[in-house]
Amino acid sequence: MTLGAKCSLGIVVPVFNEERGVEAFHQRLSEAVDALPVTAQICYVNDGSTDRTGGALDRIARADARVMVVSLTRNFGHQAALSAGLDVVAGDVVVTLDGDGQHPPELIGEMLKLYDVGYEVVLAQRSSARDATAAKRFTSGAFYWLLSRIGDTPLHPGVADYRLTSRAVVDALKSMPEYHRFLRGMVAWLGFRTVIIPYPERGRTTGTSKYSLRGMLRLASDAVSSFSLVPLRIGIALGLSFLVVAALEVGYVAWIWLRGETHLLVPGWSSLMFAILLVGGLVMTLLGLVGSYVGYIFQEVKRRPVYVMKAPREGTGPDSGP
Repeated sequence: MTLGAKCSLGIVVPVFNEERGVEAFHQRLSEAVDALPVTAQICYVNDGSTDRTGGALDRIARADARVMVVSLTRNFGHQAALSAGLDVVAGDVVVTLDGDGQHPPELIGEMLKLYDVGYEVVLAQRSSARDATAAKRFTSGAFYWLLSRIGDTPLHPGVADYRLTSRAVVDALKSMPEYHRFLRGMVAWLGFRTVIIPYPERGRTTGTSKYSLRGMLRLASDAVSSFSLVPLRIGIALGLSFLVVAALEVGYVAWIWLRGETHLLVPGWSSLMFAILLVGGLVMTLLGLVGSYVGYIFQEVKRRPVYVMKAPREGTGPDSGP
């Protein structure tokens, strides 16, 4: 499907407590989409907002027939909200982006041009992070560096969830039912033809980041556990190393006994306690790693849905598309 053949475009925008900025964002998004030779459907996913975001989305839907509003019953998280939008949105190609103003919708046209020449995944890579603190930039860089080296799926720094995917990619994502979702890793794992397009990130329209430290740590944990077994292998390697050291210690003591120099073996309380604490700490660490993976397995086998949504609301306003 090419742009010349009147491509249909689906857009997924997850929002959480964005009452002050979502209408301004939609105006900007509409202007960008109106300039494109496509038919569009815009799906806003209200991820359990506790402010008046729902009312703002209702006003948007009443004014624009291209809009669909999906409301989740509670805050399931950014990745779950994106998954909900991907499950319901139509289109030959689907673009996902955040509704806080940092992802420039004007880039969609460039993404479509790259799709038109054969790329099925177009990733938007942030060239600068205006609102990020030095600590956040450091932790983000460290996360991508670590995951790229211990995981089997390459990830690029500055690439979040602003992307274009073909319908084939969306259908493949929908066939992956895991509960703990890390979509940027899942898209990379699929292996479709991919290209990266850089963009300078803008400041937020209003408000602050909805990703708390706890949320970022949970996302990092999901990413590592979903795409790498290296932590378990490190634990096994450490355990084997200590077994080798223990065997060497046994050999050394036996050698002392055979030479009749047992007076050299002076038992020490501190060294004994050190060994107990060291081994105990190692065992507890390994048990924690194994327990984490068992916990993920337990949550997967329960087969609970990633999200629960209310009935979608279709836009009733005039269709402002081309």
